[in-house]
Amino acid sequence: RHRRRGPLGSLGMSTGGGSKAIVAAFLANMGIAVAKFIGFIVTGSSSMLAESIHSVADSGNQALLVLGNKRARRERDVEHPFGHGRERYFWAFIVALVLFTLGATFSIYEGIHKLQHPEQLEDAQWAIGILLVAIGLEAFSFRTAIGESNLVRGNQGWATFIRRSRAPELPVVLLEDFGALIGLALALCGVGLTVVTDDPMWDAIGTICIGTLLGVIAIVLATEMKSLLMGETATIEDQAKILDAIEDAPAVVSVIYVRTQHLGPDDILVGAKLDLDHGLDTTGIADAIDDIEARIRSAVPIATTIFIEPDITRPQPAS
Repeated sequence: RHRRRGPLGSLGMSTGGGSKAIVAAFLANMGIAVAKFIGFIVTGSSSMLAESIHSVADSGNQALLVLGNKRARRERDVEHPFGHGRERYFWAFIVALVLFTLGATFSIYEGIHKLQHPEQLEDAQWAIGILLVAIGLEAFSFRTAIGESNLVRGNQGWATFIRRSRAPELPVVLLEDFGALIGLALALCGVGLTVVTDDPMWDAIGTICIGTLLGVIAIVLATEMKSLLMGETATIEDQAKILDAIEDAPAVVSVIYVRTQHLGPDDILVGAKLDLDHGLDTTGIADAIDDIEARIRSAVPIATTIFIEPDITRPQPAS
């Protein structure tokens, strides 16, 4: 039989919840936030204050990711017949907003304020020691996130994984931890230069750099989560499996088109218009559709919602 492939959509990445990475990041950030606040109280460093707020925001963000994961597992209801899977995308989008407003905006404001009203650091060795400990804890959290991500990213590069992942948690934690490590390095540079030059301007500049970094990360996250909220296709791998499963069905003459969309990280909607064997009666068509649905679910278990429309392939009009 002649079979024609229909359009499928864009590239993607596999799902993955990354709960271990979320817990590691939460515990690390809570401990770091307490240490940084102590450092700020002792030294008066604006970089330490900015990093303290950053860690508090990150801790809250991990809690929001856990909340989104929990709410997404609720059963379907009358008002949400396709389930609540996109709750994970919504709360990840809120994480980006928190990171921007609470982290970036506050840090930039504090840095500008300290530029206008400079204050000398006190007991700077406390700040340096706490920052070094925080770097170690953040490195542990980042390593955990990398390990969890390696289980699901395949051979994709890191930028591709973050951009195309259908599960929001790991990209969020990866970017947060990466941003935290860079932010700590900036704070360490700011405090160190202040000690060496005896000029608090460097501490303020470090604070502004931290805020700018957080703003960039927040914008990247918000952009990616917006795309997921609007609805993205299944990954290229899952699309290929779905198409192969359909084409292997004995009753399929040709595939007119296939459309896929993630209703959540672990829930794919599949809609297909197919040209079926023209000799089938109504019962035969119904049995053929059941067989196709079973094949799709066997190939891609997260294809939970499937709509098959029988049709006939019509010749294209001459141009």
